[in-house]
Amino acid sequence: MANLRAVVTGASSGIGRATVVALRAAGWDVVGVARREDRLRALEAETGASVFVADLTKQGDVDALRDHLAATGPVHALVNNAGGAKGLDSVEASSIDDWAWMLEVNVLALKRVTSALLPLLRRGAAVRGVADIVNITSIAGHVAYVGGGGYNAAKFAAHALTEVLRLELNGEPLRVIEVAPGMVKTDEFALVRFGGDRARADAVYDDVPEPLTAEDIAGVVVDAVQKPRHVDLDLIVVKPVAQAAPHRLARGPLAVRREGD
Repeated sequence: MANLRAVVTGASSGIGRATVVALRAAGWDVVGVARREDRLRALEAETGASVFVADLTKQGDVDALRDHLAATGPVHALVNNAGGAKGLDSVEASSIDDWAWMLEVNVLALKRVTSALLPLLRRGAAVRGVADIVNITSIAGHVAYVGGGGYNAAKFAAHALTEVLRLELNGEPLRVIEVAPGMVKTDEFALVRFGGDRARADAVYDDVPEPLTAEDIAGVVVDAVQKPRHVDLDLIVVKPVAQAAPHRLARGPLAVRREGD
């Protein structure tokens, strides 16, 4: 059988980029998808992955991606990673434009890509015996927190979409896997959330002992798609040890409590 092929969205930075690197290291053919062509070309040169420039909020771009993939072979795994957050204001005060953007990139783009590529994943499953849809969501899709209104709403919706999809595909050799990370320190997530305010973005991670890295999440994805074909990791919640919940985060060194404390 030819090499397995995965499609990874949001591949120009962060978890998406790390996932492309990790899948290539594991021997997969990979198509990295993102808007920023310069970053994709650098990723292509570094890893040997194929790349495709697309804005997943535009149906025409998603259709073009589907047609390109259909012309070049089956797809054995889809990693829906594209997404993001904007703002940390209250439900009352937050920007409706920020909410619309978050719903578009975290939910509607996820639906567009999944719908478009399911026929190709079925082709891949017919050859491999199984194909994978991996949706990168967030613990924000499972636990609400103050200031999270728009992002919580988007990620709760992405979680619900994933659960419904798994029900609808029952009976087919298609695994639907949700990876819900907690705090992951990447170059761009907090920077985008705070409108480019570097000091505010950096403060999110101040004194947090060992937040997760993009490579940590990429390793989880690779492990999940390489499980035996009868094993489906429905939901994988991954947090740093310092984080008990979105609103419960230790800062400063971790230390064992003394007896009696």
